[in-house]
Amino acid sequence: MRALVKYGNKPGELEIREVPVPEIGPEDVLLQTKAVGICGWDIEMWQHKMANPVAVPVIQGHEFCGVIAKVGRNVSGWKEGDRVVSETGAVICGKCPQCITGNYHLCGGRKGFGYGVDGAFTDYVKVRQGCLHRIPDNVSFDHASLTEPGCVAYQALAVLSNVRPGRPVLIIGPGPIGLFCLQVAKASGAGPIIVVGTDRGAARLECARKLGAALTINGSKENAREIIMEKTNGEGIPLVVDAAGNKHALKLAVDVVARQGQITKIGWGPEPIDYSLDPLLSKGVRLQGTFSHNWPSWEAVIAMIGQGTLQIEPMISHRIRIDQWLETFEAIHSGQGVKAIMLFNQD
Repeated sequence: MRALVKYGNKPGELEIREVPVPEIGPEDVLLQTKAVGICGWDIEMWQHKMANPVAVPVIQGHEFCGVIAKVGRNVSGWKEGDRVVSETGAVICGKCPQCITGNYHLCGGRKGFGYGVDGAFTDYVKVRQGCLHRIPDNVSFDHASLTEPGCVAYQALAVLSNVRPGRPVLIIGPGPIGLFCLQVAKASGAGPIIVVGTDRGAARLECARKLGAALTINGSKENAREIIMEKTNGEGIPLVVDAAGNKHALKLAVDVVARQGQITKIGWGPEPIDYSLDPLLSKGVRLQGTFSHNWPSWEAVIAMIGQGTLQIEPMISHRIRIDQWLETFEAIHSGQGVKAIMLFNQD
């Protein structure tokens, strides 16, 4: 079978290769891939600009769903033909305090699909049964493949953030996770919701407006800080979500967060910052880091997709086959679209 493989640790060392169908263990299923979301992390891996190391060669792709093709001898509750979506934690230790308390997404021994072990940009992938969730009958594979970024947003806002009905939220970075954050905040009754992006994310700012943002700001052309402080009568925003990750986004968050407010940082930013974080102290602000997700978040997001509370279709700008990976990676990287999904084993 063909797979999109990162084969080296230099920019551009990513190509389609022939690989064998994986062999499963007694606790695993063999999943026939149907749809896989292309994450910003996949593009960073292609450019080799990741925040974390990657063991190569590895098949990329971690936002995926499909149909169970085979079950291991110790698998229970699942059968061939089941429509499922998979969590991203391919390997966990199962013994550390994080795993024991259900926070296995923070396990120190965790290895994720697509960078720690082989992922899903291919026809078949080996998945441990603990990663599986059922796809509702009314949810397509295309839409189910975007459950994972929705779970990132849900974990960040609904679980870890002080999101309140009738209170404003600022989202910096209108990528797919930022757009899911917008939808989770909206579903929680928060508002008005403000989204800040740049020229490179013009299509994503337009999508944010369609999804219910009360105000979008193009930081490449407008002074986001001045606009936000004017709109809030100088008080700032009680909840700021940094879904961009770079130092400029965090600086804006620090500048406009309200006293006793919260900054929830989702986006990765490996470069050092060159400014003081003392305003967080003087304003009594909580800076909250967030990473990944666990079982309750997955079940909630799948339900929200099935109910139509989370809109998926407006976010999908590209549906592609594996042969179109390079042109699509380039397009998404340059801001020509919102979210791409790679399709497998579909007529």
